[in-house]
Amino acid sequence: MARFELKLPKMGESVAEATITNWLKEVGDKIEADEAVLEIATDKVDSEVPSEVSGILVEQLFGKDDLVQVGQTIAIIETEEGDASVVADKVEEVDAPAEAVEIEKTIEAVKETVATSQDFSGSDKFFSPLVKNIAKEEGISLNELENIAGSGKDGRVTKEDVLKYVEDRKSGSVQAPQIVEVASNVVTETPKVEAPKAVEPVAQKSQQAVPVSVNGADEIVEMDRMRKLISGYMTASVQTSAHVQSFIEVDVTNIVKWRDKVKTAFEKREGEKLTFTPIMMEAVAKALKDFPGMNISVDGDYIIKKKNINLGMAAALPNGNLIVPVIKNADQLNLVGMAKAVNDLGNRAKAGKLKPDDTQGGTYTVTNVGTFGSVFGTPIINQPQVGILALGAIRKVPAVIETPEGDFIGIRQKMFLSHSYDHRVVDGALGGSFVKRVAEYLEAFDVDRDF
Repeated sequence: MARFELKLPKMGESVAEATITNWLKEVGDKIEADEAVLEIATDKVDSEVPSEVSGILVEQLFGKDDLVQVGQTIAIIETEEGDASVVADKVEEVDAPAEAVEIEKTIEAVKETVATSQDFSGSDKFFSPLVKNIAKEEGISLNELENIAGSGKDGRVTKEDVLKYVEDRKSGSVQAPQIVEVASNVVTETPKVEAPKAVEPVAQKSQQAVPVSVNGADEIVEMDRMRKLISGYMTASVQTSAHVQSFIEVDVTNIVKWRDKVKTAFEKREGEKLTFTPIMMEAVAKALKDFPGMNISVDGDYIIKKKNINLGMAAALPNGNLIVPVIKNADQLNLVGMAKAVNDLGNRAKAGKLKPDDTQGGTYTVTNVGTFGSVFGTPIINQPQVGILALGAIRKVPAVIETPEGDFIGIRQKMFLSHSYDHRVVDGALGGSFVKRVAEYLEAFDVDRDF
């Protein structure tokens, strides 16, 4: 027998860690090569970690909700044959004296009770997986964590805030709650010092909360992990960026006619369906090259000008949640390449097969609200980007058509473009000019072009 170390695989250049969300195999289970052992999650994507070998799972080195760094060993699998990454045989366990066993049971009971006080799911505040992981390791309760003054955006508690709190506890300036009594599996905590006065007491915060009336006919359902993340991202974005919008109506009659004419031949030749999305994405990528001031991000008082144009495309998932996969270097793709990228990311998003790196590195985002019949919308910026474009539904409308012989009324295919941008760094001239350029590219679409 040999023992194989299952490590957290690399998931992309921009992904350094992931949170374990579920173990699919338990200790003692048989595992086949390439079979999924556990599920992990980054900030936006859930994925599975398969085994590289066949064998028996003999040890789980991390638990559910633990944060793991890329390259860390997360499990041990016992195999029939040796391997280059085999670790030393496990040392035989020696029976402990009865007294030591009782002490160990007491310690475990205390740990279990303390862990209950470290259930952060009931908090109104948003804590990152890293912050929660540090809090668990350092024995910081939910009450303590909520009373730590956050230095991050919108008062969020950062890694540095938690580590400083731990350091202050060790130095004595802030004392950790002490476990003074264990009885009937109940732990009583008695803090020696009060929380800093600058921090708003939890009791006061709860008094300010808006009461929610619930009756017997109502159903209470906890948000899933992704919905909690989306909720945090959207709230933070509104509180961070000064959102303003510009709207423009676009005549896309030529695009509709061209697509109707070539979509069958396109699918036959390329093996891909031709939707309106890649055509719109092509126009947005061109406009971003014309207006690089929209292809930026903000970091405090600094503006970061992005070299690459990476377009995020907001996609609705079957469970009702939202995800934004990214088309990398979108300005370098022709229409065929754009269609393949759009279809690939869209299909993998629906199937839950996106990789963590597929949602990283976006510099500008496009969302298609017209899919659900909306004429236009006011989308929320995907931080730390500074703009997002909503594509409205394409509708047949009566319109004034100008000709050398005079004006007349005709039926045209039109849609609205809704551009939300960050007024901290993007003024109306740039925000309006950018969306106008997108409209110009769409209206000047060549009906005789090849695909």
